Amino acid sequence: MDERIIKILKNPLRLFMTFGHRGWFKWIGDENYLKIAYRISMGKKLPLYNPQTYNEKLQWLKIYDRRPEYTMMVDKYEVKEYVAKIIGEEHIIPTLGIWNRFEEIDFDSLPDQFVLKCTHDSGGLVICKDKSKLDKKKTKNLLNGCLKNNYYWGQREWPYKDVKPRILAEKFMVEESGNELKDYKWFCFDGVPKALFIATDRNTPGEETKFDFFDMDFNHLPFTNGHPNATIEIKKPQGFEEMKKLAEKLSVGIPHVRVDFYDINGYIYFGELTFSHWSGMTPFVPEKWDYTFGSWIKLPKE
Repeated sequence: MDERIIKILKNPLRLFMTFGHRGWFKWIGDENYLKIAYRISMGKKLPLYNPQTYNEKLQWLKIYDRRPEYTMMVDKYEVKEYVAKIIGEEHIIPTLGIWNRFEEIDFDSLPDQFVLKCTHDSGGLVICKDKSKLDKKKTKNLLNGCLKNNYYWGQREWPYKDVKPRILAEKFMVEESGNELKDYKWFCFDGVPKALFIATDRNTPGEETKFDFFDMDFNHLPFTNGHPNATIEIKKPQGFEEMKKLAEKLSVGIPHVRVDFYDINGYIYFGELTFSHWSGMTPFVPEKWDYTFGSWIKLPKE
C-alpha cells in the first residue's frame, strides 16, 4: 500500500481532512466542522464563545474575520503585486509563467531550473533542478490533481475558498554555498512581529523536518509545535532585522498573519502570507505556549 495512504489511515485528522478536501462534508457548516476537526486533533472541545489559546483563536478568526482582500493575499500569484507595492519589487521572486492547466505549460520557454507550484494550496510544489530529467507524467498527475482540490474545504480556511486554481512557475532560487534554502516564518500581530520559526532538514533523506522558534532577540523558545527541535545550532540570519521591518509593514491592521521570507545570499525575498499556521490544529508542547501565542491575538471584538 502507498506510504502516503498508510499515513492518512493512521491519522484521524488527516483522514477527516482528506475527505473534507474532496468535498464530502460540504453539508456541515463551518462552525460545526471546525468543532469536529478540533476535537479530533486537539482532544478537547473548541470554545468559540471565549477562545484563549492561539489554536482556539485561529478557529474563531476562520469564521468571523473574513475580509475580501484575504483571498488575494493567499493567492501565490496575485499576492506578488500587492506585496511589491508595500515593500518593493526587489523582494519578489521572479515569475516565469502562469497557466490554468499543466497541458498549457510551454516547457521550451522555461530555463533548465525552475519551480512549479499551485496558486491555491500548500501541496502542489515541484522543484526542477534539471529540466531534461523532469518526470513530466508524475508532475502532471500531481499538479492537475491539486488543481481539482479546493483547499478551503479541508480545514475551512476561508481565504482559500475563492482562489483561482492555477500553476505558477518561478525562478529557482539557491544559496551560493549550496546549503539548504531556509525560509523564515514571522508570527505577526497587528503589525508587531513576536516570534519566528526556522525549518531545517526538510529535504534530508531519513530525517524528520525540524522546527525551531525564536523571539525577537533571537533567543530560542523552549517548545515544539508539529516537529521536534533541531539538534544543531541555528545561527541568526544575516537579514534578521530587515525581515522584521518588512514583516511589520505587511502585517499592519491584521489581527494575525504569518509572513514568510527567504534570506538568499544576503537578499530578502518574500515567500507567502499564512493566516492559519498549521490551521490551528497542532498542539504546543508544553501547552502554556499555546496560551502565550494566544494572548498576542486581539480579536476584532476585543
